[in-house]
Order: sequence, then C-alpha cells, then structure tokens
Amino acid sequence: METFRSSLFILSLLFLLLSAVHVFAQTYTPPDKYFVKCGSASNFVDDTGRIFVGDLNASDTFRFTPRNSRELNRQNESVRVFNQPAFYEFDVERDAFYIVRLHFSPKNFLADLSAALFDVSALGVFVLKNVNATNLIGNDSVSIKEFFLKINTEKFRIVFLPKSSSIAYINAIEVFPTPPDFIPSEAQEIISDGRNGSAARVSPFLVLHTIYRVNVGGPEILMEGDRLWRHWEKDDAYLLNPSSAVNSDIYSSTPQYKSKTDVYFAPDIVYKSAKQLNRNASSTRTSLNITWSFPSRKHTVNLLRVHFYDIIGESTNKFLVFDLYIGDSFSRTIDASMEVGGVYPFHLDFAVDSGESGLINVSVGPLGENQSVQFNAFLNGVEIMEAMDEHSKDPEISAPWLEKSKNKLVGLWVGLAVGVFGLICMLGCGIWFGLKWRKRKTEEASYTHTQWSPLSAFGGGSTHSRLTDRTTSSSPLPNLNLGLKFSLAEIKTATNNFNKKFLVGEGGFGKVYKGVLKNGMKVAVKRSQPGAGQGISEFEREITILSRIRHRHLVSFIGYCDEGLEMVLVYEFLEKGTLREHLYNSKLPPLAWKKRLEICIGAARGLHYLHKGSAGGIIHRDVKSTNILLDENLVAKVSDFGLSRAGPLDETHVSTDIKGTFGYLDPEYFRTQQLTEKSDVYSFGVLLLEVLCARPALNPTLPREQINLAEWGVRCKKMELLEEIIDPKLEGQIEPNSLRKFSDTIEKCLQEDAANRPTMADVLWDLEYALQLQQSTAPRMPHEDSETIGIGTSSTAIQRFGSIGSSVLRDDPDMSQDVDSHLTASEVFSQMKADHGR
Repeated sequence: METFRSSLFILSLLFLLLSAVHVFAQTYTPPDKYFVKCGSASNFVDDTGRIFVGDLNASDTFRFTPRNSRELNRQNESVRVFNQPAFYEFDVERDAFYIVRLHFSPKNFLADLSAALFDVSALGVFVLKNVNATNLIGNDSVSIKEFFLKINTEKFRIVFLPKSSSIAYINAIEVFPTPPDFIPSEAQEIISDGRNGSAARVSPFLVLHTIYRVNVGGPEILMEGDRLWRHWEKDDAYLLNPSSAVNSDIYSSTPQYKSKTDVYFAPDIVYKSAKQLNRNASSTRTSLNITWSFPSRKHTVNLLRVHFYDIIGESTNKFLVFDLYIGDSFSRTIDASMEVGGVYPFHLDFAVDSGESGLINVSVGPLGENQSVQFNAFLNGVEIMEAMDEHSKDPEISAPWLEKSKNKLVGLWVGLAVGVFGLICMLGCGIWFGLKWRKRKTEEASYTHTQWSPLSAFGGGSTHSRLTDRTTSSSPLPNLNLGLKFSLAEIKTATNNFNKKFLVGEGGFGKVYKGVLKNGMKVAVKRSQPGAGQGISEFEREITILSRIRHRHLVSFIGYCDEGLEMVLVYEFLEKGTLREHLYNSKLPPLAWKKRLEICIGAARGLHYLHKGSAGGIIHRDVKSTNILLDENLVAKVSDFGLSRAGPLDETHVSTDIKGTFGYLDPEYFRTQQLTEKSDVYSFGVLLLEVLCARPALNPTLPREQINLAEWGVRCKKMELLEEIIDPKLEGQIEPNSLRKFSDTIEKCLQEDAANRPTMADVLWDLEYALQLQQSTAPRMPHEDSETIGIGTSSTAIQRFGSIGSSVLRDDPDMSQDVDSHLTASEVFSQMKADHGR
C-alpha cells in the first residue's frame, strides 16, 4: 500500500512537471528582431516603439547582398534598390512559423522607382509576382505585405528578382516568430460549391499571404493597437446589406482569455466590439442574415479565421446560439457556452476554396423558427490568408548564384582546399616576413622625415585603432603622413568630454561638437557613432581629400583622431553655421539678395576648385545647403567630403554606387550609376533654387506637384511664374536682369541630360555676372548674358568679370593663391603644427 502511494505521488509530481513544461512551452514574448530598415546606416524607432535596424548595420544573425544594390534616403525614410537578383538572409529557428512583413514605399524618392518590376521569393515560392509601384501601392504612399511561413531551415532568405533590365526595391522588413499554435495544423475544408469536406491540413501550405484582416463592428486598428503590430480595417465596405446589421455597444470590460497566448490572436478591441442583427430591419428571420463578401483569386485555398466573443449575451448570462454560413451551403451552429464555456473569446479556422466566383462569403444569422433561443447573431472579426500553392513555385533559374551546392562537388572542393592550404601557409610566411621588414624600413624613413608620428595604415601608433580591424575590401591609405593626429584625451578636453552643451549639429557620419584646443583655437569636432561599425570609408575619404586641397572657400582641415572605437575629424569652426539655417531660421536676420549671391559665388568657386584645381579632380557628391558653412563674415565654405569621389575627371564618367541626398540627387546619376562632375552641377542648381525660394529641396507636406523643389521650380520658370515662388523676404531687392540671369543659370544646371548642363566654371561666370547686374546702376538689355559678353568684348571686360571658362584658374585670385598641386600632405599642413597636434 505504501509503495502504491509512493508511486502515485511520483506520478502526480511527474504530471505537474509535465504540465509546467507545457505551460512554459506555450509562453510567448513579443520579439525584438528582426526589424530592418533597408537602405540605411541608421536605426529608426517607429510609432510602436520597435527599433528598425539599418541594414548597413547588419549583424551576424542577418545579412544581405550589398554588391547588387544601392541605398537611397529622404528625411527619416530609406529604400534599398536592387538591379540584379539579391537577397536578405536571417538566422531563424528551424520548423517554426514566422511572420514576415515587407514594406514598400517608393513615392517621393525619385520617379524612377515607379518603373520597377520584380518578383519576391521565399522558401522557393514566389510570394509576390510582377510587383510594380502601381499594382503594389495604388493611391496609397505605403504598402505592407504580410506572410506566415513555416520555415524548415536555420537560414531563411527573402530573394528579390528584378525583371530583365528593371529594378527591385524594399523599404523595410520584419521577420519574427508567431506565438505557439498560431497557425493551425489542420482546419475544416469547405469545397468551392459550399459542401463540407474532410479536415484539411494547413501546414503543408508553407506560405500564407494575408489579404483581409477586419475588425467587425469596431474602429480601424493601427499597428500600435495590436500586440503583433497588425493592421485591422473596418468591415463596412464588405457588407452586402448594410441595413441588416448594427454595431454593438463597445464592451467596457477587458476580455479574459483562456490562455496567456490567446491574447495575441486579436486585440482586445476586436472582442469588445461586434456587429449584430438589426432586428428592426425586417419581420422575417431569413432576411436578417448579415453577410460579408470578400473578393479573392479564383480557385485558391484560403485560411479563413472568424473571431467570436459573446458580449451581447454575456450581459444577461444568456449566451447566444446562432448559425455561421460560409459560401452557399456550409453552415455551423455557434454556441459560445459549448466552445469555451461562454466566458472567453475564441476563433474558428476553415480552409476555404474560393471557387470559380473568387468570392468568399461569410454570414451569421438566427437559428430556425423552431429553436427557442434568442433572435440574434453576431461576429467580431474576420481574417483571410491565401495559401501560396504550386503555381507560385520559384525554380530559382533566374538566380543561379542562389543554387545550393551539389553533394558530388563536396569531395572535389575538400581536396582542392587541402591542396591549396599548404601553398597558402608557405606564401603567408614569406609575405609576413617581407611586410615586417618593409614596415621597419618605412618607420625608420618616416622618423627621419618628420617629428610627427605617421598615420601608418591608420594604425594609430601603440594605441589600437578601429581601422586596423577593417572588414571592407579597400586598402588603407597609402603614404599618408599628415602629422595631425590628436589623442582621444585631447579631443575630450577640447569638447568637455563631448558635452551635450557643445553639440552644434548631427549628420550621417555622426555628431558635431564645438571645441577649443589648448592654443585657444575654436574647432568643429565631428565624431562618428562609437562602435557603430559605419563611416570607415567616409572617415578615410575625408582625410585623403582634405590632405590634398586648400582653398578659402573650402573648410580647413585641422586633424583627426583614430583611437580604439573612435573616429574623429577636426575642422576650423565657422561661427555662422550652415547656409540652411540662415535661409529657414526665423531667429536669424534674413540674408539680403546681394549677400546670397556672394555666398553662391563663394560656394561655386570652392566646387570649381574641386573639379579642376585640385590634383586629380574631385566630385563632391553631396552638395546641399547644410554642407555650405559660413564664417563670421558670411563667406561660404564647402564642407563634408565623406561621400566625395577623387580621381581624374577627364573620363566620361565613373561607375559607382548611388550616394547623395534626395532632392539634390542628379536623376541621370541615379538612373545610370555613372557619376560625373555634372552631378555636382545639378545639385548646385537645386541649391541655387533653394537660396532663391528659401524652402527645402523636398517638402512632403506640400501638394504633390510642389514636393520636389527642382521639378516645381523648373515648371514655374517655363510658365514664367518664378517670381511667385521667390522668398517673400527678398521682395523689392532683386534687380530684374539679375533675377533673369540667376534663374537661367538654375535652369541650365537642372537639365535632365548631364551633357546639356554647364560646367562649374560656366556657373561661376554666370553668378558673377548676375552680381554685376545687381550692383550696376547702368541699364542692361535683357538679351545680355555670359555668352554674348564673351564674344567681342575687350580684355578689360574679361578682367572685370573675373573668370571665363578655362581662364578661371589663371584669373580667379582665390585659385592663384590657394592651388598648389605639388604640395605634399605634410607640406600643406606644416604651417599648422602646434603643441596640440600629435
């Protein structure tokens, strides 16, 4: 007997333990990954509080193929564009259901995205076919496509396949596991003619695509109102006979759920609201059925989920019993007291064939005449998910680089790897000894050359440098020995340990602080985000470019810090801030027209020097009002060379990934990925229009035709309405001929075809002429312009107006004073050596 009791106790304990394990297995915590902001190096927090990680910050657990893509940005939004097959890959849990959402928002970037045509594949199934901006977005600015996938691998890929010569794009991606038992393993099958079928397995349909999610009788529910960040629309648009139903009163109490995971099936508000029969509509019961009709693709199987919670009968403790109809013939009696005891919300799942009509009709109505029950019926919510079946199979023929390795090749690769390994070891040893010898010789030579410690491959001396841990394929900067390296301690002293009070700006590379060096010099300190792993190429590029240029209209480079995880650039501090601040900040005095012209001329001189005066030629690549800085005398200086491209500009173009700022971005460069100096000219044309109108390059709050300043300005110019969009603060200041010359220059810069745009030398000439027209008291004929003056005028006239075409380098005093292509980096900055630079 005692033995029996002991056995019973052990069995009871085991049962409790198994129950606890079961409960534990059923718990679910809303995940924090994966939420990806595509085409961005920065993270973004949405209205739900989720952190969308920029895909350029891809971690070890998710990755993508950047070689076939480019990123585009506008304000807080971004998009990744693919011109070849490419994929995102995520580390996931095997044999689990995942929610995948794809965000598409192509509008307001550039019109070119409207020409996109592509497919999207996942798990070998085309989840989206022939996607384009029209069928995807319609009249909305954003579209979110949601899928439920049974993933049977540990590496999950979403593949984007552009059609022929078109492109594909994606703005954001969500990939996270569903709660336990969220997708049923089987559901009641309903044949297309309405007949009952056997229990149909749902799980073999690896992909379900959400096509409807409806809150019946209640308000629209946005993502922040749902525990799984879903969107629920109102049901009224799907009612066949609106007079047959009325909305119930919103239930005041919070529903109680049968299990902890049941709360995720629908938000509380879905169960706190419903549609019920309008019993005043007719005296016959048969006409009082409430019917919702949902169009779908013909002959497709759909997972239909209907939600119920008897908030009508619960108040009287007399739970309603009524019929649910699907299609023409299928019916099922709904009795909440039998389903969940009447006190909990519940849902039912069905596998419904849409048949030849392509319609899925759902109805609720009272039981027959002989049933002694309450005369009512209700419904709380409807979800319909289309099963992606065999016709959607993706053979992956168009993306051979995605094919899996064949087992028969494994032995070959292993043998080859073993053979090559020994050779690599031998070569590696030889290279290592050679580099050690060369490094020692280089250090000895650099020590005799200068007293400053070199920036040897960004090594940072004895302090470990982040740039020695490069993961990019580019090589370190060659022969760079600026002697301008600051220690991190010196930078922290100058900025009071990066005190927020010293923060003066923030950009794509990082934050900008005002600082004061030991010798009293005021500096601007640009600090990358510590440990973000981004901006290494921009950091290198700025040092490389700024070490070889010097011009009064380019911001002066003071030094850098590369220590640990820190990347810091130090410039001269310009008291008056950015040009943009002076155009839009109402607290600052408005700039007079003459001063605006002088600022534009200064910026044009700086850009012209970059194009033609600097060794090798440089394309700035990010000309905009925030990158034009002003000193205490409002003299313009071009800044921020993190995106600049150095190299000979006598070639037709340079093929490169798209970089820049939307609104200023050259549309031809965007289309072709072929960068020329004329791309800077286009951006400068937008800047000139911004100076004239004092409004941003992009403003989504304006009417559609006015969002893009460049397009709007050119349209107004052609319609002779330009004077109506000029900054009101300039009223009465602009001499008409000066305005005509200035606006003509804008129109030339903004030509769609880069070949039709002027050079920066021509732009500079025209702006100087516009200034002369503004200052001149002698009347000038409207037909006078730079071209006519350049023909048949005296040499004194040319001298007066400064620079014409190729003569700019000789006649521009700024150029003659500041250009010396023979200076080395050390010589350029030799005059800056001070006790604070190391």
